[in-house]
Amino acid sequence: MTIGAETHRLEAPFMVLATQNPIEQEGTYPLPEAQVDRFMFKLKITYPTRAEEREMMDRVDLLHEPKVNTVVTREEILRAREVVNQIYVDDKAKNYIVDIVQATRHPEAFGLDVKNLIEYGASPRATIYLQQAARALAFVQGEGNVFPNDVKQVAMDTLRHRVIVTYEAEAENVASEDIIRKILDTVPVP
Repeated sequence: MTIGAETHRLEAPFMVLATQNPIEQEGTYPLPEAQVDRFMFKLKITYPTRAEEREMMDRVDLLHEPKVNTVVTREEILRAREVVNQIYVDDKAKNYIVDIVQATRHPEAFGLDVKNLIEYGASPRATIYLQQAARALAFVQGEGNVFPNDVKQVAMDTLRHRVIVTYEAEAENVASEDIIRKILDTVPVP
């Protein structure tokens, strides 16, 4: 982490979480695509359900005396990360990941007529993050290898901020999610 001219090394595991509120953005500015691309995921979080909102309200009363319990140690997280990196990804799954990302750049090669709606396709970083995310999902599900469905499940959150739509797409109310859905529905699953 750099503050001014001074850089501080942060211990692993370290990650950055950022929020982007779609309203009241005065004084905030959109990040350039190159900076947005550094975030692994862009998650869309909706308002809580009635029950969740009620629980939030009740929990605020508990904030006066916070009680924090350790759930997992730093060492356990680092060991889990090593296991995730060992999750097997078959060549067919790897090719599927590359095809999905390539389809964001060259949709016509996959029989998609959306080239005029895509200003910029996903970068090579998307390929790396898509594989990592699929591995992590496989790990959480207790699987020893990545299946195409794992890739599909993480694709939207991994790609939605990397596929930049054209003004024409915006005028037609076509979002990056719409294009990604078409890609996932079209690219052959191994």
